[in-house]
Amino acid sequence: MIYLSQLMGNPVYAADGEKIGSVSDLGIATGEVFPRVTSLAFKGPGRTPFMISWRKYVDTYDENEIRLKVPATEIRFSYLQPDEVLIARDILNKQIVDTRGMRVVRVNDLKLSDTNSTQLRLLGAEVGARGILRSLHPALERGALKLARTFGKAIPERIIAWSYMDLVERDLSNVKLSVSHKTLDDMHPADIADIIERLDPRLRGQVFAQLDDEQRAGAMAEFDDDAMAAELMGNMNETEASRMLSEMDPDDAAELVSELDYDKAEKLLRLMGVKEQRAIRQLLGYREDTAGRIMTSEFAALSEDATVGDAVELLRSLDEDFETVRYVYLADEDNKLSGVVTLNRIIVSEPETKLVDVCTDELVTASPEEDQEDVAEKIAKYNLLAMPVVADDGHMLGIVTVDDALDVLEEEHAEDLQIAGGAPADDEGSHAGDLVWLLRRNAWFFLWIVGTGLVTVLLRQLGSDLESALLACAALPAALVLADDSISYVTNFFLQNDPDDDDSPSMLGFTVKSVGIGVVLAALAVLAALALASSAHGDVSGVVDALTCGFGAASVSILLSFVLCPIYLVYLRRRDEKNEDASGFALSMTAMAVALVVFVALVVVRRVIF
Repeated sequence: MIYLSQLMGNPVYAADGEKIGSVSDLGIATGEVFPRVTSLAFKGPGRTPFMISWRKYVDTYDENEIRLKVPATEIRFSYLQPDEVLIARDILNKQIVDTRGMRVVRVNDLKLSDTNSTQLRLLGAEVGARGILRSLHPALERGALKLARTFGKAIPERIIAWSYMDLVERDLSNVKLSVSHKTLDDMHPADIADIIERLDPRLRGQVFAQLDDEQRAGAMAEFDDDAMAAELMGNMNETEASRMLSEMDPDDAAELVSELDYDKAEKLLRLMGVKEQRAIRQLLGYREDTAGRIMTSEFAALSEDATVGDAVELLRSLDEDFETVRYVYLADEDNKLSGVVTLNRIIVSEPETKLVDVCTDELVTASPEEDQEDVAEKIAKYNLLAMPVVADDGHMLGIVTVDDALDVLEEEHAEDLQIAGGAPADDEGSHAGDLVWLLRRNAWFFLWIVGTGLVTVLLRQLGSDLESALLACAALPAALVLADDSISYVTNFFLQNDPDDDDSPSMLGFTVKSVGIGVVLAALAVLAALALASSAHGDVSGVVDALTCGFGAASVSILLSFVLCPIYLVYLRRRDEKNEDASGFALSMTAMAVALVVFVALVVVRRVIF
């Protein structure tokens, strides 16, 4: 086995021993399961690029050099063929799609296999740390492996086989990767959406453009980032964008259109068919985060006098892209929803059976203005696959399906997690994510370091010694940690109590309880300060005085943190009413910053006065 990094830059010698250049790249024939190296690219005198046939001219190769079969005068240069790519130029350090693991990765090195003395084949891409180390210098890789073995660990290779690679640079869109290759075209729309979201922004549009209308519609409905989806649509021409919207389910299309500016949305809607346009405009007429906004107007319905045979005929007549059908709904003579028949009952019943005889008339329904989270919770509570949305006069408007309910619950969970100060898991192997997690979990520690440095500088300028300044900051961690805890107390109350619920505690009750907790915690800090002051005697009086100053400042800071709790709660509720995101981490940082400023100010003021 040999790696591209081990060949790059190696000298190229002719048969007579003359050095004619250094390796710059290798060309491969892509239409094979394990592509053959077909061309050798090298830089000659004056860094002039040359390319020759690998099979025709290469005699031997290793990690140090490549030798040719003929003298330099007999070499005839060649050109890259349509089915060939240069692996260093086109693949190395580029993003690829691992179609087996359904993820986007970056190629750090390429692994080659010598099937005989001269022929090389590409096995796959190295996407792990070893590829990075090896590309910098082979000695780095060997050193890292030895160090890892010393601690009983291993640094495995992370190889993605060529047959599971998909190139995303559009300059290579006409290249056939492999005879058994699985490309983006074969993937589920959710996998395509996930991959596109993970690509560099400059590549997203290129990859999205290669999909057909149906694939685009499916992927667009699966994007988690609505703003990114709107941006992709904004980059499409209006005819293509309108055609894609027509392929989407009405609820998904309405959600996407709502992210566009008014003029763009109107142009796209006018280009659509009358039926599709009417369905989307109807959904856009409802407020955001309501059942009407997330429902689909596609559902199967029949009159009460219909039979099971009629239901079967109706289901057979539906288009392939019709919303998944699990129920057939019944309407009475006034066109009001009167019952529902499950698909299972239809399958096991005789064709002549009246639907009204096998229907369920104990219906769980939603109004179009009902909050989407309440609807999702009802679907989960009653184990429904869809819930009918009914107007005030009883006629059916649409259904909220279980997949939309799951999306709502996931979205609400993510919002609650953000407010509570948590964060979604980062991608596997993301060191940046680990650093962010560390900062989030230990923000108080970094603020303590900052506060200690600030207090030390200020007190030294006022004539205090270094020891007294540091001792005064011994109580600062308590003030910072309890300020952080005050936000946890607020967010827990916010998440667990609905202000519209009569059984929920009032704002006055919350305020009294918050202030009471602050008084108790501050009193404990004061008691600690008094205990230190009462023990002062002899040479340690200065030490005790510094500690007393710190604990006194901390007590005021702690009390203030809990006094401000009602203000933080009002902020969260107002953001929620406006359907705007709120970050618990940002609130925690705010509370700790306030506590830090109050603590520093009190310590400095006490030093000035006394």
